[in-house]
Amino acid sequence: MSLTRTAEATASRTANSRWLELLTRAGFVGYGIVHLLFAWLALQIAFGRSAADGDQSGALRTLAAQPLGKVLVVVTGVGLLAMAIWQALEAATGHRAERGRERTWERLASLGRTLVYLYFAWTAFKVFSDASSNSADQQEALTGRAMESTGGRWLVGLAGLVLAAIGVGLVVYGLVKRFEKHLRTGEMGPRTRKFARRLGIAGYTAKGVAYAIAGLLVIVAAVNYDPEKARGLDAALHTLREQSYGSLLLTLVALGIAAFGLFCFLQSRYRRV
Repeated sequence: MSLTRTAEATASRTANSRWLELLTRAGFVGYGIVHLLFAWLALQIAFGRSAADGDQSGALRTLAAQPLGKVLVVVTGVGLLAMAIWQALEAATGHRAERGRERTWERLASLGRTLVYLYFAWTAFKVFSDASSNSADQQEALTGRAMESTGGRWLVGLAGLVLAAIGVGLVVYGLVKRFEKHLRTGEMGPRTRKFARRLGIAGYTAKGVAYAIAGLLVIVAAVNYDPEKARGLDAALHTLREQSYGSLLLTLVALGIAAFGLFCFLQSRYRRV
């Protein structure tokens, strides 16, 4: 048996692990809780009462501050790590029902999700260990150092462009209901299917808007040599609030992010894993 076939067989056995499936489904629950707290922080920003970063790291710190919060942060981190392993396996050998370019795009999407879940698992570990996890400050400092290097402003601008493109992609992903292909819709009743569709559309669209604004702010930071603009989702939410009818718009985004959190709960039951 060739090395490639051996690796694929090992990956297949790992992917079919019952424990990995259970941890992954638990991870969706934790991911949903993080997004519900993220939505709550966004509402606080909308009404000018936020003390924590308006992003997922701020949500994890908010969770850690609750009774038994650190235990929940650990459980969430383990679940997110399982989700990262699952998506890494999908990127390596999965999506076999697709063919050609479609399978390539799905595997690349799984690679992207792997990095996202790993980042949030790492953030959860930092929150649990009381390490500095203020992601907005870290992104600002990292951007500042990058722009001081040769060609750094171009790299920062490119990163902003990629982030904005991801945001647009999330909006499109939600509006065309592409997420439905990953759900076991045959096991859903008509009402559950309709509810899941509405949550997915609202959730992915809201997240996409937030990421697109964050990406545009990073681009602005590179053009104007202003690292303070590159504070990720926290800066995006504050910038949105400063616009005309900003509180209303940010409230709608927060409700959409909350919808994504509820959609994660549904995915824990109906996602194809």
